[in-house]
Amino acid sequence: MNTTEKTRESVLTAMFAAIICLLAFVPYLGYIPLGVMNATTIHIPVIIGAMFLGPKRGAVLGGMFGLTSLLNNTFKPSATSFVFSPFLSAGLEGNAFVSALSSLIVCFVPRILIGVVSYYVFLLFFRLMKNRKTIAYIAGGLAGSLTNTILVMGGIYLLFGESYAAAKGISFNALYGVIMGIIGANGVPEAIVACLITAAVCPILRRIKPLYAERNTN
Repeated sequence: MNTTEKTRESVLTAMFAAIICLLAFVPYLGYIPLGVMNATTIHIPVIIGAMFLGPKRGAVLGGMFGLTSLLNNTFKPSATSFVFSPFLSAGLEGNAFVSALSSLIVCFVPRILIGVVSYYVFLLFFRLMKNRKTIAYIAGGLAGSLTNTILVMGGIYLLFGESYAAAKGISFNALYGVIMGIIGANGVPEAIVACLITAAVCPILRRIKPLYAERNTN
């Protein structure tokens, strides 16, 4: 990769990072309140960024998503913000270090994996259907969005089950049903929106920059 291409990729990475920050910190853009939980659109620039910049930079953008989530939940906390903020979860009963580490896992790992999973799922369909890139865009968007929803909610259930249930005012036995309901009510619409926006934006962006897979695979 020559200097000009590296500069272009750095600029594009900064652009996607700026979009993530804009969505995260401008009310009702990145986090849309739905009562039970906030629906998000912040994973979408991570997904698109991964397709054009590759899995490493996609992971970096996912980490940026995680950082904005940590900041939002720390400085504008709700009853369940402790699952995303080590500063809040450290005050829970039990080992403060374990609780803080669990928050970091829930906050960052699923978001980092958005960029990795969406890229490789996109790459798989890109290779299988060379003349049908729209299907590859949709597959990557779907995989990235569901990675975020399933891993975040799964992490909450496994690492903060009892505390999260208590914050919601429900029994732990009822939590699994609530988690599945959130995945269905929030995760499915988020995935549909991610697929539609990814399929609409990627062909336009591809006119000015080739996909990462086009530059790095045969």
